[in-house]
Amino acid sequence: MQEIAEGVYLESAYPGVKVALVAGGERVLGLDWPLRVEDGRAWLAQMGQFGRPSYVALLDHHPDRVLGARMLDLPLLAHHVTRTIMSSWPDSFKGNTHPRGAACDRIKRVTGVSRAVPTLTFSDRMSLFLNDQVVRFLHRPGPAPGAMWVELAERKVLFIGDAVTVEAPPFLSDADLRVWLEALDELRLHPYREYTLVSARDGVIERQAINAMARFLRKVEVRLRRLLSDGGEGELQGYAEELAADFGAKGAALERDVLRLRVGLQDMLNRLRPEEA
Repeated sequence: MQEIAEGVYLESAYPGVKVALVAGGERVLGLDWPLRVEDGRAWLAQMGQFGRPSYVALLDHHPDRVLGARMLDLPLLAHHVTRTIMSSWPDSFKGNTHPRGAACDRIKRVTGVSRAVPTLTFSDRMSLFLNDQVVRFLHRPGPAPGAMWVELAERKVLFIGDAVTVEAPPFLSDADLRVWLEALDELRLHPYREYTLVSARDGVIERQAINAMARFLRKVEVRLRRLLSDGGEGELQGYAEELAADFGAKGAALERDVLRLRVGLQDMLNRLRPEEA
């Protein structure tokens, strides 16, 4: 576990997303949750070393970060769109039903998904007070319609969810590329130029990763326009392979990245051409 600021810790040991905790006095806030139940139990025990686990915030609705939260008897906090999306899900989940190049693809079958639906929501922004820590939740769609950032202004730390990925491509199925690019522009401005930025997929990131992500999203835009203008999907696999090459993976990791991008591009096309979905 890595301490990235006073009372702020990041854990990278679990598959899916990197989870974090914010300790404030006697209470502890969790950010995202491990996918596997056994990992969730271990993480809950770790949180308990810093105080009483009191809340868990889910930074969007991706199954990698929310499915494991069904084990919790704690208030779950998220944007209201995240709640709406998750409320529409069936109560069971099978990862191989719709593989997406994610850690959750390995889940054979789980039930009780409805227990992971957030109970505390907000629309634009919300603040939570943990003794001397003020935690701000900011709606920042782009990667997902209910995506949010978590800001610790006093510690100059910003958790940005899936807004920037470094080692592997982002998930595109629910993306709004224009809004996403605007969010990346915001990260370049004051006050965030002075913050430690934490990606849910890669941990603490360097500033150049923002520019690399923006370049990648613009490439995705170009490929989408071509697919739409061609009126067909024959190039979908080729474009996914081309985009995956930006991340330099090999073997099974490359296959995962190509699947992630192919599924994401297909889902975006389905949304842009709903009459053909």
